[in-house]
Amino acid sequence: MEDPARRRVDYGERSFDEDDLAAHPLAQFERWYSAAVASGEPEPNAMALSTHGPDGVSSRTVLLKGVDGRGFVLYTNQRSRKALAIAHDPRVALLLVWHGTHRQVAVRGTAEVLPRAETEAYFASRPYGSRIGAWASEQSRPITSPAELREREAELRRRFPDTGSAGDVPAPPHWGGYLVRAHEVEFWQGRTSRLHDRLVLVSRDGSPAALDDAAAWRTERRQP
Repeated sequence: MEDPARRRVDYGERSFDEDDLAAHPLAQFERWYSAAVASGEPEPNAMALSTHGPDGVSSRTVLLKGVDGRGFVLYTNQRSRKALAIAHDPRVALLLVWHGTHRQVAVRGTAEVLPRAETEAYFASRPYGSRIGAWASEQSRPITSPAELREREAELRRRFPDTGSAGDVPAPPHWGGYLVRAHEVEFWQGRTSRLHDRLVLVSRDGSPAALDDAAAWRTERRQP
């Protein structure tokens, strides 16, 4: 393999100044997310979720499924390693990286379980195969072979046949959503010579705040 230390990417002259910052974190996130979509990012809602569980710190890629004034939304198996970690310590971090625009958004906050009605409404919107997959996978647990998982999937397809109705596969009781309420949101713009721009919105009282409440946040510029 090549030496990773020899790889260089020049991020260019695009800057990110305080005058460019939207009125509140939600508006700024929506602005950058839309730019990432327009730039052709293959999966702009992919984000790293970092947790601290009983077995230590871990990170994995999950998909952002919503963002509003409350915070950032994701869904997962609630028996998984990440869910057990959140139950152990609800403090989490999110990181979205958009290579096409040389930007990233880093979030620090607290995760909480979404209301069941919200989970079920989202689950009903998923493709049939994804709903079956949520039942089939005992996420994070060991398995002897891929064949075991395929057999379980086939059995579930017989149990819950595809009728074309959103209710043909109910949401598993162990599957649900999490809302990450943020107390810090960093907007990072890559620049030439590694002199990147980092504007961080920090809640004024240090606790999670509404993303669409401009008065709840202060701006801090940090060195790259």
